[in-house]
Parts: sequence; C-alpha cells; structure tokens
Amino acid sequence: MSVWFVTGASRGLGLEIVKAALERGEQVVAAARSPRQVEAALPPGRADQLLVVPLDVTDQEQAQAAVKAAVARFGGIDVLVNNAGRGLVGAVEETSDAEARAVFDINVFGLLTVLRAVTPVMRAAGRGRVVNISSTGGVVAWAGWGVYSASKFAVEGITEALRLELAPMGIQVTSVQPGPLRTGFLGTSSLEHAERVIDDYAATGGASRAWAGENHGQQEGDPARAAAAILTLADLPEMPARLPLGTSTLSDIRTKLAAVGAELETWQDLARSTDVTPA
Repeated sequence: MSVWFVTGASRGLGLEIVKAALERGEQVVAAARSPRQVEAALPPGRADQLLVVPLDVTDQEQAQAAVKAAVARFGGIDVLVNNAGRGLVGAVEETSDAEARAVFDINVFGLLTVLRAVTPVMRAAGRGRVVNISSTGGVVAWAGWGVYSASKFAVEGITEALRLELAPMGIQVTSVQPGPLRTGFLGTSSLEHAERVIDDYAATGGASRAWAGENHGQQEGDPARAAAAILTLADLPEMPARLPLGTSTLSDIRTKLAAVGAELETWQDLARSTDVTPA
C-alpha cells in the first residue's frame, strides 16, 4: 500500500487518479481548493484510506499544512501527482500580463510550491515518486496556446532537472504529457480566454478559441484510462523521463521531433561556425 498525494483532485484527471488509487486500496491525500467538491464526487466508505485537504497550490503555508496533515495521518508520502493546473487560449499579443501570470502562478509556481513541501518528506524516507502532469503542449506549441504552452514547457524543464537532482536520493521523477482528455478542461472551470481580441489573429489564435469551444466534451482521451496509465507508471521499477498519453500526442511529438531533426541537419554548418577556432 502506497500513500498518494494528488493536487487538483476535485475534478478531471486528478479526481480520476484519486478514484483509481482508492479502488486498488491505496491511501490517498486528495488536495483541492474545494474539499467539499472532492468529498461529494467520491463514494462513501473510504474514510480509512482517504484524507481530503484544502490546498491552493499558490499558498506556501497551506501546502506545508497539507503535507504535515498527510504525514500525520499516513506516515509519509510515496507518490506525488502535481496535477493542479489551468489553461489559457489566446494569441500571445492578446494575452495580458495579469492573464499570463495567473497561468504561471498555478502551472509553474504552484507546482514548485508543492514540490518544496513534499520533497523533504521523500528525501527523509530515501524514496518516492513524483509525477508532474504536463501536456502535449509542453512539447509542441500551437497558435493561440503560446502562454499556456510556455508554462508547460517550464514544467518539462523543471522535471528534467529535478529527475537528475533527486535520483541519487532514491526519488524518481516523470513528466506525463496527456493529449486532450474528455474532462471539463475546455470549459469555463479550467480554461480562460484572453480578454483582448485582435482581428488580425482571427485565423490563428482565433481559430484556437473556436476549437476549444467546439471540442469541449468531444476530446479523444478517456480520463479514467489516463488515470490507470499513471498508476501503471508509478508501479514501474524505473519510471521513464516522460510519458505521452494519447494517439494525437504521439503523432504531434513525432512530427515535432522530425522537424527539429531536419532543421539540425540543414543548419548544422551555421551552428558549428560559432565555435571558437582551435589555435
């Protein structure tokens, strides 16, 4: 039996992870801004396995209190799932400073806040698993999703470095990159639209705004199956550095890697021309 600490547990993928972990007998700390929403979404009879804690991931004191409560109740934390996040659609120029900062506050700084609270517990135990929920958008950026993708690109960089830093202490770290999951993410609960609209971006950022509205509830990914994949991931003796989820994610990342590889070949002479000439 492992102790799971899941942020953003009140809905979507986070809630599905909580349900799946409870179903197989794990002890779960479900952290969310709205604890009552978590409790209402779960079947009764799991009191011995479940601890629901209030957590705004941007609040350092609340994060520390949630982790302290988890350790007091279950004795430690074996698996951290940094799932809390929000989306933003709109062209880069359309996005205000406040809108950009709001996304980074949760997706990046909130993740860091929780990491700083949990990793001391794992380091003391000499073991642990950290699963950072990124996105296809953490590898590939599209018109209209630039600021959101930038926040997930940051998650990728943090995860890659953290994996190297914590490995000598017995702690494994992975980035999970889901594609579009059939959750409420494209609805108003998780996705913000840049308030400013510039007509010149109608065919690019504007098309992404329209896509979000048209595809809400039609996404290809099953969040319950994604949750099951994450449980499988956490059971592996050696977790991979990254795990893409979904057919479109695999396709998008392969296309990006092929394009990057082709550009490296095309421009390698110019790239090497900047090296200092040996004496």
